[in-house]
Amino acid sequence: MHGRRISILGSTGSIGLNALEVIRKLGRFSGGGFRVWGLAAQRNVPLLKKQVLEFEPRAVVVYEADAAAEMLAWARRRRLRLSVWQGVEGLERLARAPETDFLLSSVVGAVGLLPLLSAVRAGKRIALANKEALIVAGDLLMESARRSGAEIIPVDSEHSAIFQCLQGYAAGRRSQNGESPREIRRLILTASGGAFYRRKGSLDGVSVAEALSHPTWKMGNKITIDSATLTNKGLEAIEAHHLFGVPLEKIGIVIHPQSIIHSLVEFTDGAMLAQLSHPDMRLPIQYALTHPARYPSLVRPLRLEEIQKLEFYPPDFRRFPCLSLALTAGRRGGTWPAVFNGANEAAVRSFLDGRISFGGVPRVIGKVMRAFAAEPGLTRNGMRRPPSLADILAADAWARKKSACLCEKERKTCRS
Repeated sequence: MHGRRISILGSTGSIGLNALEVIRKLGRFSGGGFRVWGLAAQRNVPLLKKQVLEFEPRAVVVYEADAAAEMLAWARRRRLRLSVWQGVEGLERLARAPETDFLLSSVVGAVGLLPLLSAVRAGKRIALANKEALIVAGDLLMESARRSGAEIIPVDSEHSAIFQCLQGYAAGRRSQNGESPREIRRLILTASGGAFYRRKGSLDGVSVAEALSHPTWKMGNKITIDSATLTNKGLEAIEAHHLFGVPLEKIGIVIHPQSIIHSLVEFTDGAMLAQLSHPDMRLPIQYALTHPARYPSLVRPLRLEEIQKLEFYPPDFRRFPCLSLALTAGRRGGTWPAVFNGANEAAVRSFLDGRISFGGVPRVIGKVMRAFAAEPGLTRNGMRRPPSLADILAADAWARKKSACLCEKERKTCRS
């Protein structure tokens, strides 16, 4: 691991901040650990400046143009040896740069697709926390990884748990023809249940602040809302399908409020393996960075005698319809996951901006999916052959546009 150059897409977000904390820690235990070569942020220039001064990267990307101009002017005033790039093109450039040995992709949303595809095609080692990219283009990305030799290591706590359970076990190796390992009966994803799983009564009028109050995890706004709607668990099931080559019907979901067991693997003989730890993203991040080695971490050890109880419940699909909608999109395949994801991202943004209610999120997504089903010209390419990148991007754009229109109608209905 010594001396590897890492670039982080999303360095000012929750995953990025935790990753930089882990990198600081690894420097004391592994003879140097990682050299930060590149950083990328959306527009948080003040925090990015601090990261540049501490880690001295050679390149940064700022997604939004005005913020990128500010960053470039600052770097020139200080006469820093720093390249400043902008937009999706900048993210792609950083991801595929020869100087990037290891990429941590932790941007939020489908915007991470093209940079991730660039890194995969370049044969990089990738720590993946940007689940949406794999949701919308899983077949394309995994096939590209097989051709290039790129290694994708999951960062999400649930997929990291499955990945760790499969290490050293022959069933953990995806077969050459893409079929799921025969020894696996089920993958079981655990879910905290989000902010509202124990709440009684209607959820339609809950506030943004209430939805952002997660009981166990500290995450960014979008993923916290996805957790509150249980969308996140549907997305994670699709992600697990692509990462581990297991059909969706062999992926189960259970509500586990304590967030101690992060996921499980059940084998054909009935044995189950689980990964347990305190709910702290620094552990799966560190394992993704150091795999297959393990080092002391910043996460306090789990003492089993301190755990009072571990609870497990089936998910309530009727109360949280986004979960069913996500799984339906995953089962249909093709461009359907891109449609679901694009609709969800637009609807969540509208909820966070106060334009629709919490209950409006699944209503809008459901309407988008029904409209997509009624457009055979849109679904044909995605259903009858593996979708191309152009198919995926077109479906994503269509879904966002349709969702924005429906969100506006939802807002007017709510105010009338």
